[in-house]
Amino acid sequence: MKIEKGIKIVDLSLYIEEQKTLVICDLHLGYEELLKKQGYLIPFNQYEDIVSRLKKILDKVEVKRIIINGDLKHEFGEISNSEWKQVMDLLELIGDKEVILVRGNHDNILGPIAGKKNIKIVDKYDINDITITHGHIIPGILNRVLVIGHEHPCVSFPERPDEKYKAFLKGKFEGSTLIVMPSFNFIFPGTDVTREKSLSPFLRKNVSDFEVFVVENKIYRFKNLDSLKLEKI
Repeated sequence: MKIEKGIKIVDLSLYIEEQKTLVICDLHLGYEELLKKQGYLIPFNQYEDIVSRLKKILDKVEVKRIIINGDLKHEFGEISNSEWKQVMDLLELIGDKEVILVRGNHDNILGPIAGKKNIKIVDKYDINDITITHGHIIPGILNRVLVIGHEHPCVSFPERPDEKYKAFLKGKFEGSTLIVMPSFNFIFPGTDVTREKSLSPFLRKNVSDFEVFVVENKIYRFKNLDSLKLEKI
């Protein structure tokens, strides 16, 4: 489904058609290991789910470049064993495609990873009139379209208040079109933007008029956060 001219939603990713570029964000690799150390008893298969979902996306669209828009890994101050292994395995899966790492707030130590694979690390990445930045800080010059992560947006419905659904948001920020991406990690349900305070400085103002694109078995488009009424398209 198109979310903006030249940009499609493909599952939990964005696909910039002309440049054959895939954008994913907030993988938080290694988070399972942290939960295990803290004594949580959950199925530890999230990395396999990430890989499976990414493979299906790569089968659907032709990709020459992959942009990982922040928080590739979870730990702030070190690279855990599982983070190192999972990141290396993921980069092997990506193969010979160009990879750009946009630095997120969890990405304090990416140098060894990037150096091993000769990958470029940036604070933001521009493609024509699109700026891709993680979303925890506002960089200087912004383009017509802004793509951010960090917020991990999801929504709930009055009849199902305890269920969260991952979603893309689309609205305005200082004259630019702002697209907010959900996390690619399935342990992270995200911030319920229908009733929780936003994290990103891009979303500090009222976002009730933002369009909502819920990701389930297909993409469901809602006119805005206030109504959450399904728009038949």
